[in-house]
Amino acid sequence: MKKDAFIKLSGKKDEKRIPSRVLEEIIHQHIKNGRRNIEVEGYGQHGIGGRLWDGGSDNIHIRITGQSGQRTGSMGNANTRIEVMGPASDDVGWLNAGAEIIVHGHASNGVMNGAAQGKVYIGGSIGARGMTMTKRNPRFEPPELWVLGSAGDYFGEFMAGGIAVICGYNADPQDQILGYRPLVGMVGGKVFVRGSVNGFSQKDAKLSTLSDEQWQWLVINLDAFLKKINKSDLLKSYSERSQWQLIEAKSAREKAQVPEKPSMSWFREQVWDKELGKGGLIGDLQETEKGTIPLITRGDLRRYIPVWEQGKYMAPCQAACPTGIPVQQRWNMVRLDNIDEAVSMGLEYTPFPSTVCGYLCPSPCMASCTRHQNYLSPIDVRLLGKAGENVKLPTPAKKSKKKIAVIGAGPGGISAAWQLTLKGHTATLFDTSDTIGGKISSIIPGSRLPQETLATELARVKKMVPDIKLNQTIDSKKFSKIKYDYDFTIVATGAKKPRSLPIKGIEQAVFANDFLASAKQDKAAPGKKVVIIGAGNVGCDVATEAHRLGAEEITLIDVQKPAAFGKEKEDAKAIGAVFKWPCFTQKITSKGLFIQDGEFLKADTVVISIGDVPDLDFLDDTIKIENGFVTVDEFNQTSDPRIFAIGDIVGPGLITDAIGAGKRVARNIDRIISGKSPNHGDRLPRVDKQRISLEYYNPRTIADNLSDCGTDCASCGNCRDCGICVAICPEAAIKRIETDNGAFEYTVDANLCIGCGFCKGACPCGIWDLIPNSAL
Repeated sequence: MKKDAFIKLSGKKDEKRIPSRVLEEIIHQHIKNGRRNIEVEGYGQHGIGGRLWDGGSDNIHIRITGQSGQRTGSMGNANTRIEVMGPASDDVGWLNAGAEIIVHGHASNGVMNGAAQGKVYIGGSIGARGMTMTKRNPRFEPPELWVLGSAGDYFGEFMAGGIAVICGYNADPQDQILGYRPLVGMVGGKVFVRGSVNGFSQKDAKLSTLSDEQWQWLVINLDAFLKKINKSDLLKSYSERSQWQLIEAKSAREKAQVPEKPSMSWFREQVWDKELGKGGLIGDLQETEKGTIPLITRGDLRRYIPVWEQGKYMAPCQAACPTGIPVQQRWNMVRLDNIDEAVSMGLEYTPFPSTVCGYLCPSPCMASCTRHQNYLSPIDVRLLGKAGENVKLPTPAKKSKKKIAVIGAGPGGISAAWQLTLKGHTATLFDTSDTIGGKISSIIPGSRLPQETLATELARVKKMVPDIKLNQTIDSKKFSKIKYDYDFTIVATGAKKPRSLPIKGIEQAVFANDFLASAKQDKAAPGKKVVIIGAGNVGCDVATEAHRLGAEEITLIDVQKPAAFGKEKEDAKAIGAVFKWPCFTQKITSKGLFIQDGEFLKADTVVISIGDVPDLDFLDDTIKIENGFVTVDEFNQTSDPRIFAIGDIVGPGLITDAIGAGKRVARNIDRIISGKSPNHGDRLPRVDKQRISLEYYNPRTIADNLSDCGTDCASCGNCRDCGICVAICPEAAIKRIETDNGAFEYTVDANLCIGCGFCKGACPCGIWDLIPNSAL
């Protein structure tokens, strides 16, 4: 197929109508792939041809056959041409921003409603409220509407700019070409009419004489219009100047019917006192003498003062991340084309940017994304994580003489050892296994994580933390020796003892971790029917692995609503696993299990997945324990000040919780070594999501590349240096100032500022706030 040939898309698939948003995504994808000519067979889908920004400056042609739904070409982009081969539904060219739209037939209500740019050509008549609330930006050509026939009722209501041409094709000379009550509230723009113009709002509009320049413009563009709708034969008969009339908006002075040059006293009495003065809108707020008009307060007299609060708040994504990764700063680096720096930054916070952030983490940062409040897709942070697989090692600080033992080489222990090494201290990892990585290495299914990714990141850990002692027997004697050989000890042994059930036949079951470890080596044989007691995420991992190994009927039971969520639950449902609750197991047999209500569930394999508890037998009496877990303070310090504990040995949590705890503990041990007290770091309050203006950002579905993600990120609480505040300030009171090291700040000139708050209302990132003037 030639690149310039039309590709044809149908609005139906498998005899079912494709939803409007899905069809829009399909069109966007073709444009991203380089297609510029697309023919769409419509089945009433809305918004076809609108918002095609992905094409850049290329010309895009959309041809619509079949039934075009509402808002064809809505928010149409410049360089977009949309051609409807028949009639069109409501709101053609709604909020048009530059598209050319041709309709070879009639169009319904709301044509060109709210348009600011672009041209719409109608080969028939239009319905009610065409050309309403149009706008005009003097930097661009005005929006234009060309109608071969006539217009419906309330045409041009609140029209504020643009040009409309109504040709009156096949209309009787006495017909109301502009319908009932046209041009009510008109404040700008022009309307050329061929035919009767009776009935328009005399208060808001006036008939004007066509100038030679206006007539020449009309004839030239009329020729172009008739060619586009295949009606060139009408040009000669429509080129009689006497048939055309021009309607324009009245000026404010004409509407008020005031003297040509009103005096100050007239303005005072007829405008100021009536509208604003005593008895008016702000009469109770000001005292003036006759003959004077007070100035708006500035400087120390302002009721409110704008404040640029850069760096005062934390973005919701960062606040939700257990490791505290400044996600919005990384996307800012991407916007500045510092992608390598953005990716490398991950290693400052976690040794597993790809394994965990890219694959295993349930992404609480994405769940907290501000875009959710406008029903927009969150920014996909996992793309940054996956890109970090082959990042080079960061450079540690200068070596100190302090030695820290980390017992447990799972995610939390590795995180602590990684961060301590970065700070220049010597960390030694101890583990009972023959490899590092904990449950990530031993039980998490390969379907959730590419094994080459894990291998790459574990190899990187070994380079950063070379002192690793595996196959260690950690008993009380060994623990006592470690405790006194090292300056500090971090216990991160996790929870490895499976919880059991006090029921008959429990020996017939297999525990989840044992099953997953065996399955990862392809040594498990679950049979055709599997029942899993415990419907959490680990239970879902068991379900997907059992299915991979041949199980056909998989049931997860629980005493309460399943705790599973995210990808694990989605994957379990995708393979046909059934969730049942509340179910209380009575006993297990070689052929299945009985529930207390008497129901029998057949099973070749029964798996217990109700959680794990830590093994604390190796700890001495100096370590306080409550309810089977190590007791720690707010800094993860145990009752022994030289011993810290993190991860599941303290309480159940996510992998990222353990990694985050490892980072915090390493930072506080470093503070103690430096003679400082532990603290929570420079943790800022979270920015109020209501301060973010998401109207500026692309409403598309989730972006699939780093560049688009960087663009779509709202940079909550962190200035994007967009300059909107400078542009919108009515008093030019805001200025951008370069500071040291290429940084910048925005400042307010109090002598100019009136405290209106436009800067706060317009800021996309929520940086500006408006506070009461304490001096008043």
